[in-house]
Amino acid sequence: MAAARSSARSHDLAGPLRRVGRTVGRALHLPFTGTARGIRKATHAHGAGESGLGKLIELHAVNGAGDVMITVALASTVFFSVPTDEARGRVALYLGITMLPFTLLAPVVGPILDRLPHGRRAAMAAAMWARAVLAITMSGAVATGGLELYPAALGVLVASKAYGVVRSAVVPRLLPHGFSLVKANSRVTLAGLLATGIAAPIGAGLQQIGPPYPLYGACALFLLGGYWAFRMPHKVDSAKGERRAHLLTHGEKKPSLRTVGPSVLHGLQANAAQRMLSGFLIFFLAFLLREHPLSGQSAAVSLAMVAVAAGVGNACGTAVGSLLKERGHAPEVIIATMIMTVCGAAILAAVFFSGLMVAVLGAVAGLTQALSKLSLDALIQRDVPEVVRTSAFARSETLLQMSWVVGGAIGISLPLSGPVGMSVAAGILGLGALLAVRGLVTAARTEPRKTAEAGAGPETEAGPPAPGPGPGADT
Repeated sequence: MAAARSSARSHDLAGPLRRVGRTVGRALHLPFTGTARGIRKATHAHGAGESGLGKLIELHAVNGAGDVMITVALASTVFFSVPTDEARGRVALYLGITMLPFTLLAPVVGPILDRLPHGRRAAMAAAMWARAVLAITMSGAVATGGLELYPAALGVLVASKAYGVVRSAVVPRLLPHGFSLVKANSRVTLAGLLATGIAAPIGAGLQQIGPPYPLYGACALFLLGGYWAFRMPHKVDSAKGERRAHLLTHGEKKPSLRTVGPSVLHGLQANAAQRMLSGFLIFFLAFLLREHPLSGQSAAVSLAMVAVAAGVGNACGTAVGSLLKERGHAPEVIIATMIMTVCGAAILAAVFFSGLMVAVLGAVAGLTQALSKLSLDALIQRDVPEVVRTSAFARSETLLQMSWVVGGAIGISLPLSGPVGMSVAAGILGLGALLAVRGLVTAARTEPRKTAEAGAGPETEAGPPAPGPGPGADT
């Protein structure tokens, strides 16, 4: 009898304990499931889930988080662990090796995408998985900084840039109904920036455990990204209605960037100058602030402050881009205004050089580069026929990545003098403005007249309707 009573008592207690356990389990599980549902709701809003754009947004967030983990690992162990002259030589070697692949990448990637359009998902997955393998490879050498680290780091950079080229080519295939390309790219870019901001402190925390641990985290993220790349919609690999685009084609009847007027080409010139500035500032300030950090701060903190300023500016520019388009501002005018603005900021930084002016220039450069890139996307959407738009994005992105590498090479070759560096930055931007601004302003004046003569314009053969009259009508 006693045993029976004990069994009954245990059974009575088991019920409440199970309920408490389930309640605690739900409470612990809810923050994760709730966060995941909130992220999925945000990325799939306004038709992005149905079109597949939501999946690309999530994939790009994973890409950004993995890249920043590798950046944290390399910057914290290799760059700050050796004397400045040695670090400068290593970065010079790194960029020198990088120049050759990018020189080959520019003429090759576009034609490959043209001829092998059915492999875009596989190309993105390959770029992810290649970085996963390279991250593990680097984990054994990151603490010592051996020369074997540099080929692996080079492979990571090339794979990252190749992913960026393919992603730019994929976006037009995933536009939801009524979405403009500037809005789609704004969403994708913001997702990458947010993921970078979240992953950076996590990577720094892993760095405290040990130098290889951020690379282990990057490997896990890239493995996930490769799997997600294959989960993209099948229309990503569709080549229906596409033709190749040529940047320097003369006298051809088939659609090309030359046949759509000067707006895209001048927009590319201005964006290339600003992308060159980005590469220049990253490498020049990395060495300058290491030797001459901001007042009262360490070299690492000084770099972090400038990087945060640039990141905030970039995020603000991405968010403001859609607002400017919605208010009808011509993308040519936006690009011209942005390059003149950042050129003015560089001139002020050269004349009144200080830590504050460097941070201001970083923020302005981030904001103007984001706005200029979004406006260039809008120009390509408006002026490049759909049959060549995907190839045009691939080729323009490759040109911009090449400009970044050239700017970085200039940055590491200069003496560590703030005013000299800022003067060179102003010169780069001044040359870009000289080449592009007049043509952009002229194109902005003639475009409304051309659209008025052409009427509302044809609709695309599939998907959302083409932009109506006026350069800002594609929001």
